[in-house]
Amino acid sequence: MKVMVTGGAGYIGSILVPYLLKEGVEVEVLDRFFFGANHLQTLCREYPLTLTRDDVRWFDGRILEGFDAVVDLAAISNDPAGELNQWKTMEINYLGRSRVARLAKEARVARYLLVSSCSIYGFQDGIMTEESPAMPLTTYSRANLLAEQDNLPLATQDFTSTTVRLATAYGMSPRMRFDIAINGMVLGAVKYKRIPVMKDGSQWRPFVHVKDVSRAISMILSADRDLVSGALFNIGSDVQNYQIGHLAQLVAESLPERPQLEWYGAPDTRSYRVSFQKAKKVLGFDPKYTPADAAIEIEKAIVGGETSDSIKTNTVEWYKHLLSDPIAGAEVALRGIVL
Repeated sequence: MKVMVTGGAGYIGSILVPYLLKEGVEVEVLDRFFFGANHLQTLCREYPLTLTRDDVRWFDGRILEGFDAVVDLAAISNDPAGELNQWKTMEINYLGRSRVARLAKEARVARYLLVSSCSIYGFQDGIMTEESPAMPLTTYSRANLLAEQDNLPLATQDFTSTTVRLATAYGMSPRMRFDIAINGMVLGAVKYKRIPVMKDGSQWRPFVHVKDVSRAISMILSADRDLVSGALFNIGSDVQNYQIGHLAQLVAESLPERPQLEWYGAPDTRSYRVSFQKAKKVLGFDPKYTPADAAIEIEKAIVGGETSDSIKTNTVEWYKHLLSDPIAGAEVALRGIVL
């Protein structure tokens, strides 16, 4: 199988790409490489991996010819980053990914997979299924929903279009992020002996390890087309729906030193619990990793010097840097990618 992964140098892509390569898949990554690509360049020496620096908004669609599948990860990657420039978020996360799906179909790619987010559910009581109403509260989640609505109907007998809504990801990645809940909690615990918790801690959120995300994507790419074409799947685990305050306690109890909780910010406007039974029944997908596993893994990596926080591990701060730094900002503007 030959697979194009847009946004393949990002947090999830940096785990997904080597996962696919080890399964014998030929991979090409299309990315802006805002956060670097050294971790992928080392793989090029050992595996059939090609890196292409381009943008989903204007790349030449002919490069998709000959691919069996496209995994569309390219996006402004979370709610706060999506608010830096709402139009650009819509342009990339909605229009750009709709363009990728159409070009994939025109290039006779057999399978297209859109990676969306459970944040689409917004603030709702009860357990959300794939049939539950969407309630997007941010530009990021609205763009995801619009891309879903454009791309799922493209499914035909010859073109498989699938969407996954991911729970909040966590765990180690070569393109490490500490601006997501569990990873940030562990960083705070190790570095400051305090776990940052967004007020008031009662909000619900589902979680999934980035390695489990990669396995779910791989399962969809190899699944019977009749099972996944035109289908939407929530990806995560029913038992990993957590209230944020309880999650912070769980992380604290997983670490050698028991850090204190430190509350910050205004109460979160997002709260939702999600059912992941459809992916379990249709695909046989059941996550293997837990927040406790990730907490131990990340803590050891920080203490051992394998990873550390920097401006690049906070998506919003890195984008702000690109816009404000005279040299980095000049290159961004020159290439037409100002956020």
